[in-house]
Order: sequence, then structure tokens, then C-alpha cells
Amino acid sequence: MNFQEAVKTCFSKYVDFSGRASRSEYWWFVLAYVITAIVAGFIHQVVYGLVVLAFLLPLLAAGARRLHDIGKSGWWLLLGLIPLVNLVLLYFTVQPSQTDSNEYGAPPLATA
Repeated sequence: MNFQEAVKTCFSKYVDFSGRASRSEYWWFVLAYVITAIVAGFIHQVVYGLVVLAFLLPLLAAGARRLHDIGKSGWWLLLGLIPLVNLVLLYFTVQPSQTDSNEYGAPPLATA
């Protein structure tokens, strides 16, 4: 999955916490968020706040789908609230996709 497809997919599934998201889909979307947030931060604090709010639900949904892709529950996202322990969440998100179907569905088409 390329950059544009990932952003389009994540925004179209902004409240879809079911299914699976490939590693490339998740990380391209995170990159889009980081770039947009940095640019918005240079513009104005209000613009930055709007960007954060606009990306909040899509990032949570993409994160939950990414965890589903490796066979974990989306509730593992709560580890992000605990300092230092949240590195486990980073470890989970960089893991390769499960090649077979799991309880969250069939593997996504882009398994990069």
C-alpha cells in the first residue's frame, strides 16, 4: 500500500475498529499525521489542535486494526498511556502481519 492509499483508507475507515490493517497502511498513516502535525504546529496552535482532533479517531482505529493484524486485541492501545511500558505497543506495531486468517478476519491485501 502506498502513501495516498493508506491515508485514504484510514480516513474512510475512521471509526471502523474491526478488521485488519497492514503494517504499511498503519505506518504511512502515522507518517501523514506526523508531517501534518509538524506543519500545522508551525502555522498556529489552533491549527495544530484541529489537526490533532481530526486525526485522533482515525489513528485509534488504524492502531486497533494494526493490532488485530498481529492477533492482539485493540484494547492493547491503552498501553500507550503508561510511560515506558508503551514501548511494548511500538514493538507490537512493527511486527509482521499474520499470514493466515485470525479471529479478526482475513489478512489485508498489502502485507508489507
